[in-house]
Amino acid sequence: MLFKAAGCIVSYWFEQMNYTYKKIWLIAFPVMMSILIEQLINITDALFLGHVSDVELGASALAGIWFLAIYMLGFGFSLGLQVVIARRNGEQQYAETGKTFFQGLFFLLILAVLLCMLSKIFSPVLLKHLITSDDVYNAVIRYLDWRIWGLLFSFPFLALRSFLVGITQTKALNMAAFTAVLVNIPLNWLLIFGFDMGISGAAIASSFAEMCSLAVLAAYMFRHIDKKVYSLYWHIDITILKEVFSISVWSMLQFFTSVAIWFLFFVAIERLGETELAVSNIIRSVSALFSVIVNALAGVTGSLVSNLIGAGEKKQVFPLCHKIIRLGYATGIPLIAFALFFHQHIIGAYTENPAIVQLAWPPFLVMLLNYFFALPSYVYLNAVTGTGATRTVFIFQVITTIAYLFCLWGLDFCDVPLAAYWAVEYLYVMLLGTQSVIYLKYKQY
Repeated sequence: MLFKAAGCIVSYWFEQMNYTYKKIWLIAFPVMMSILIEQLINITDALFLGHVSDVELGASALAGIWFLAIYMLGFGFSLGLQVVIARRNGEQQYAETGKTFFQGLFFLLILAVLLCMLSKIFSPVLLKHLITSDDVYNAVIRYLDWRIWGLLFSFPFLALRSFLVGITQTKALNMAAFTAVLVNIPLNWLLIFGFDMGISGAAIASSFAEMCSLAVLAAYMFRHIDKKVYSLYWHIDITILKEVFSISVWSMLQFFTSVAIWFLFFVAIERLGETELAVSNIIRSVSALFSVIVNALAGVTGSLVSNLIGAGEKKQVFPLCHKIIRLGYATGIPLIAFALFFHQHIIGAYTENPAIVQLAWPPFLVMLLNYFFALPSYVYLNAVTGTGATRTVFIFQVITTIAYLFCLWGLDFCDVPLAAYWAVEYLYVMLLGTQSVIYLKYKQY
């Protein structure tokens, strides 16, 4: 009887670790919806502000990426938090997952308050030296004056999401995503056009939408997650917090760096002119829909790899990555075909300026084709993160960043079209992917 029971347990556990396409999709889809919150907020801002002025459309790109760079410090920590939670879940130490979650929540709350204060003090000073156009600078500051307070809602949301993804119970993320969208779109229209608040109205609507999505996810956690099984009781354990931070600090630096160079990319575009900046914001806005797929599948890769390693199934890492990549292509290719066929209508939704629509087509095409390289690169990169080697991932990021910035610097001395700047993204993702595959093949973890 004892051997029979043990056999049933092993059989059940093997089934849990056997990630089919369906199981991967059921885990990944809600994560896509949750990531879509932040992206749809930026897309909605661009769609509405494009009909206010080209200056505010371009300024929303710089302001949005500056905010995103700050946000990525919290996102990077939440990714490390997710890895630790997933590892404990894979080891069936369910009580430890709850304890780990609360250490992450505590840290992210403190970090949110600190970053809000620092941004209010230093952002105006730093941006004044980076942005050449006074009109663009003033619009950026008006956006950040309201948008930065969204960290007080988005960081706790990240902690909740890390817990749910780590234990692979992600259905509630759908509800939170739809809530944010349903709040943000009408509120954007009301504040931007109804109350004539322009870019400030977009920032207020975005922060309020994040507050509502946090409320939905917190309510779900309170009502549907077993507090006793997961030990969901508020307490501080510095030992656990140190463990999470030792993994997360490299993710924080990695993601901050990745967005910081994205910001520098837009600073370089801003120096080309306000029209080029407006065009690039449209392309960035559309690319966000594809990055939702890439980031969701990549993020889930890290969690599932961590679960596999916790269960002693290291040999399944590459087969899992291959399944996720194929799933990503099956999802993204139809959307790419649709965007190519209806590109004029998509770009035209952001602006009524025919010059912008015409100028946007070449870089728009370059951006779409980058999906074929970005998807596998980020899946493999997050597989490395799932092994716990976050310091290694940061080193990969530094090497890639140096090469990327060197290419951007070289373009400043050449008279090249806007599409050439966007083509540098190919180099960026391919370098990350190559380094990650080499690590996974030859490094013991």
